[in-house]
Amino acid sequence: MQALLGLVLAALAAAQQSSQQPAPAAEPRAATAIEEGGLRQLLTVRRVYVDRLTGGETAAQMRDILISALEGSKLFVLTENAERADTTLHGAAEDLVFTDVHSSNDSINAHANVGSGRSSSSSRGSGSSAGVTLGENESDHSTERRHEAIAAVRLVNKDGDVIWATTQESLGAKFHGASADVAEKITGKLKDDFERARKLK
Repeated sequence: MQALLGLVLAALAAAQQSSQQPAPAAEPRAATAIEEGGLRQLLTVRRVYVDRLTGGETAAQMRDILISALEGSKLFVLTENAERADTTLHGAAEDLVFTDVHSSNDSINAHANVGSGRSSSSSRGSGSSAGVTLGENESDHSTERRHEAIAAVRLVNKDGDVIWATTQESLGAKFHGASADVAEKITGKLKDDFERARKLK
């Protein structure tokens, strides 16, 4: 009877221990398979329509710059006819010019006092004192005009599935502005992913 009770208790302990163990994480291979599936779909893209980008007043200008950059990549045909496209590029963009204000205030202050004194009923009192005060205040205020652009875009196929997406931002580059730099970054990422897709074949 005791042996049977021991077996039951051991089985219960094993079941409890297995229930307390954390569930295994989702297989990384599943995420990899989804990513690779999207990359392979890139190779099927033949004709792309670039939709109007949402955002501020500069979104339309960003769209034109992006179309120019994508056209230069020669990855696929760009069309102005949405019905003919097998994939559509959707997204949002913003190109901002703002003033960055910098303020600093430095101050140094030192104060020292030295004093001594002596007095008694039978003699005259005597004393000496010294004081030093030093102060310095310095403030700095500057403004800097800055330029920043950001765009988030995605390629969507006829079924409505997102097969590729990226977000890029820039404060401007050496030879071109922030919007043009964002368009170049988006095109560069797309080129890199096309190359990765070709290696999966």
